[in-house]
Amino acid sequence: MPSPDSAPESALTSRRSKITPERAQELYEAVLDLLRESGYESLTMEGVAARTRCGKSTLYRQWGSKPELVVAALHGTRRMRLPHIDTGTLAGDLLEAAQAIGKASEGDTPLMHALSHAALQSPELLSALREALIVPEVAAIDAMVRRGQDRGEIPADLPAAAFVPAQLLGVLRARPLLEGRYADAAYLTRFVESAIFPSLGLTARVPES
Repeated sequence: MPSPDSAPESALTSRRSKITPERAQELYEAVLDLLRESGYESLTMEGVAARTRCGKSTLYRQWGSKPELVVAALHGTRRMRLPHIDTGTLAGDLLEAAQAIGKASEGDTPLMHALSHAALQSPELLSALREALIVPEVAAIDAMVRRGQDRGEIPADLPAAAFVPAQLLGVLRARPLLEGRYADAAYLTRFVESAIFPSLGLTARVPES
């Protein structure tokens, strides 16, 4: 029996683009909102259609199935926050990154939790999740560290340097599980100053008197 979230073959073969880029963005944001609210298993094409006042047949013609729509939504809403950070110092970059990541944690963390289990069973979904939420930020943090090494702020062969992305991004998942709270900007700033700076040999900022 076909899955309720699988498109009929005729819909797949006759798929054609009728949705404007602006409308697609509205649909993508609705998909991510529904994922945050109810999780991947509860997400249905019918639910997306009802939330967006879009015909279910239109969704099937455009994306074919729930997994394809979720993958498109992840790619279509991909953000590039951290690559624009370059304060001139590694400490400044990491503090700016903590602010940027923390401000988005209330939206990103539920999305990660909602998709994690399903993504482990779907290589395509896992790839989209990593490309949309993880890979750009890991690359940006690695670039910050390399710039710090090039400037001589930290040794080029410092072992702890390789673990900065795992520390900064990993705590996003850890704090909700350990404390029941999101890793917001204030928390991530304290984490960077108290945990990451010491591992890199950097000095935390001195509070203004």
